[in-house]
Amino acid sequence: MSYNQNTQTGHIGHSVEVNKVLRNTYFLLAMTLAFSAVTAGISMAMNFGFLMGLAFLVAGIVLSIVVMKKAESASALGWIFAFTGCMGASIGPMLNRFVAMANGPELIMQALALTAVVFFSLSAYVLTSRKDFSFMGNFLFVGLIVAIVAGLANIFLQIPALHLAINAAVVMIMSGLILFDTSRIVNGGETNYIRATVGLYLNIFNLFTSLLQLLGIMGSDD
Repeated sequence: MSYNQNTQTGHIGHSVEVNKVLRNTYFLLAMTLAFSAVTAGISMAMNFGFLMGLAFLVAGIVLSIVVMKKAESASALGWIFAFTGCMGASIGPMLNRFVAMANGPELIMQALALTAVVFFSLSAYVLTSRKDFSFMGNFLFVGLIVAIVAGLANIFLQIPALHLAINAAVVMIMSGLILFDTSRIVNGGETNYIRATVGLYLNIFNLFTSLLQLLGIMGSDD
């Protein structure tokens, strides 16, 4: 077999593997997002308070680490649903707070719509262009750390302008991470669909919650 034939065969094999990871990732992502919606609804119906929401969030963070460690094992699917279930339940108290507002349900639907538009638009761009966004990795990581530190500080400072800036920054960072994580799958940097799903799920989760907070802040000014 010639060099060109070997190269062509390698490209075909790579494309098949990438398409398989993409297909499995998006299918599992849809399932976990739907499951999160169910657990968020249960959390709202049970009228869980702030502390319960915080407990579910902490449990979700711990379970995300477990999922990453178990990503190559058969038990990974069970762990990822436990993780996304806790993350969904963690935002129940926040959603109830918005539902109690006069225009709260509208804000939630707007945040969901904007999240979907951003995710599908950015994903479609990467999938069609096949552009490599790995160069953004370090910048996004530093930005995320800064946003986390600022968010923790603002728990005590309670500065409205800083809260607005943090959520706006998180929206930008999560948008960048959607480009980064999707390009890693497309270009073969991530071959495990469990890990790929966790990354994209967290991007969508944080994008939605930050957009909702921004809409809430702007809506409260009306």
